[in-house]
Amino acid sequence: MTRTQYYTAASLDGYIADGENSLEWLFDVDRAEGDVAFARFFANVGAMAMGATTYEWVLGHEKVLDDPEKWHIYYGATPCWVFTHRTLPIIPGVDSRLVKGDVAAVHREMTRAAGEKNIWLVGGGDLVGQFADRKLLDEILVGIAPVTLGRGAPLLPRRLTANDLELVEVVRDRQFVRLSYRLRRGG
Repeated sequence: MTRTQYYTAASLDGYIADGENSLEWLFDVDRAEGDVAFARFFANVGAMAMGATTYEWVLGHEKVLDDPEKWHIYYGATPCWVFTHRTLPIIPGVDSRLVKGDVAAVHREMTRAAGEKNIWLVGGGDLVGQFADRKLLDEILVGIAPVTLGRGAPLLPRRLTANDLELVEVVRDRQFVRLSYRLRRGG
């Protein structure tokens, strides 16, 4: 069964990007399993979604418009839905779709595209919050880095309580800790 998963990293004070929408702070964290853990996770991803700010960061940081093969190295041929209200460049040869509006209709498309695999919500937090609001989010898989940013893009700008979340797993990776939560479907 397809699960919709928010797989991300956050600072100790709960931000997924700093005040300039950068992730540079994350690359300094001492981890042994970072690439391996991502590869294990991504092997089960059949579709993904991201917000415009995340997409623009990937475009700028990785310069994939100059070298589209970089996208394929990271994400293969996995279709990507980019939620935006503005015009953004499309990476040549990449299965990406610029969309806007209610996440529920797009989620149905993503579920069909994912087949037996999962849907990865890359970020940002507000986009993921829209999926949570519609009860379309199944899991939050977050790595906590030993960094405080003081400001930036919050992990998930929604109120979810202990009644909403069930802790499933805790894994230590040197200075990094990975937390896995399942969203409860209470009535």
